[in-house]
Amino acid sequence: MILRHLLLSGVLAAAASCEQQPRNEPATNPPDKSSDRPALLFLGTSLTAGYGIDPAKAYPALIQQKVDAAGLSYRVINAGVSGETSAGALRRVDWLLQQPVSVLVVETGANDGLRGLPVDSLRSNIDAILRRAHHLQPGAKLVLVGMKIPPNYGRSYSQQFESIYPQLARAHDATLIPFLLEGVGGVSVLNQADGVHPTAEGQRRMAETMWRVLEPVLKNTGKTDTTEKASG
Repeated sequence: MILRHLLLSGVLAAAASCEQQPRNEPATNPPDKSSDRPALLFLGTSLTAGYGIDPAKAYPALIQQKVDAAGLSYRVINAGVSGETSAGALRRVDWLLQQPVSVLVVETGANDGLRGLPVDSLRSNIDAILRRAHHLQPGAKLVLVGMKIPPNYGRSYSQQFESIYPQLARAHDATLIPFLLEGVGGVSVLNQADGVHPTAEGQRRMAETMWRVLEPVLKNTGKTDTTEKASG
């Protein structure tokens, strides 16, 4: 199973280090009203923030490059915070969605799983995040990023954890990215010394995984926005 080789003690130590060490995360200010480019907001953890590497090499920055190369008019906002649980993401979502967001990508839960937090709490928090997004930004497209964890807390816990993401994606009409760390998790050369956080090359592969799902969402959203402007 993916990440099976990670020992619980090592995983928890790495998770704790995210909270104890200085965070190299980008600013998480709400979108700037002055820009005409629709906002593509990534709400996430250290995987999104680019912990341990230059934020310019984290997958959101690489997605911005792909957006520009595809001729799409989106500006990426990296709202990743290292060490954050789904409860922390929920506390931030109202503030982040104060201003218009065209596409919201939600990447949370990895730290919940590494700490063995209750699955029901994770489900409730992500459900609330998506509900708040529907309420605050009813026109925004939602993308939910799936996560998998090692079986350190038992197979039942891992299975319940993983099943949350497709269930909530269906419930909220969100596009699902099944597993952000596909081909990266558990591959030593693609992760930093802690065995948890991807290297720059690991982030590049994560961007490819993300882009395969995200590109059609952005293109379809752009068509919808253009149609609405023309009809208005």
